[in-house]
Amino acid sequence: MSTLSTSLPGGTWTLGDLTVTRFGYGAMQLAGPGVMGPPADRDGALAVLREVIDLGITHIDTAAAYGPRVTNQLIHEALRPYPESLHIVTKVGAIRDEHGGWPPARQPEDLRRAVHENLETLGLEVLDLVNLRLGNAQGPQPGSLAEPFETLVELQQQGLIRHLGVSNATAEQVAQARAIAPIVCVQNMYNLAYRQDDELIDELAEEGIAYVPFFPLGGFSPLQSSALSAVAARLDATPMSVALAWLLQRSPNILLIPGTSSVAHLRENVAGAGLSLSDEELAELDKIGH
Repeated sequence: MSTLSTSLPGGTWTLGDLTVTRFGYGAMQLAGPGVMGPPADRDGALAVLREVIDLGITHIDTAAAYGPRVTNQLIHEALRPYPESLHIVTKVGAIRDEHGGWPPARQPEDLRRAVHENLETLGLEVLDLVNLRLGNAQGPQPGSLAEPFETLVELQQQGLIRHLGVSNATAEQVAQARAIAPIVCVQNMYNLAYRQDDELIDELAEEGIAYVPFFPLGGFSPLQSSALSAVAARLDATPMSVALAWLLQRSPNILLIPGTSSVAHLRENVAGAGLSLSDEELAELDKIGH
């Protein structure tokens, strides 16, 4: 492990045989408005990605659907040849339509096409980790994941994917995936206010499986956000910093992938996640989700 990576908040975690910083980076916001088209400031987007590496972050989350293809192309342009320590995580199972929607695309041919598209746009021969996105824009939906997940297992056996995960999944789907093949992470919506996966996070921690929350500040009511703001004001910190620090302290298997299109904001996020919350502050924040 490099000294840079362990100096980031939360230290590191192992995804299968890949060591990543628990503080990672989500590239979604580098695309244009509504995650469609190119960024207004292309040089700025490339600068953010280079700063990610300079800070010692070794976990970048992306998808061919972002843009579509835009964030992958930016990562390719900014960072190739990739540092050996960097691990790029992508997801398949949804595409973009011309209205900016995210229709599911989980037929075997959709998934094969998406994996090859990720390989091509990122300029890689093998993808470190591919998450199967389930459900829809409203959240996880019940149902079998056997056919799409088995398709990804076939691609893994062909040597195109190292590790597998699931995203936007129910606890039952996580269990079903694990019965088919090993997974190294689950990527679901979770934050201080949205705590549906508390039990799942603890189960995964016992099994050594990472949990990667998206929307770390999503879904707050005014009452909940005022409680968060009160704690943040007392600590002279931003609500986002407190929310990220709480996630890192919530469980050792939680990995963060906050996104931003600003170098200054990226540095703020890293510094903020290093905030140490006392037992009293944690107890006060815990009330938000209950």
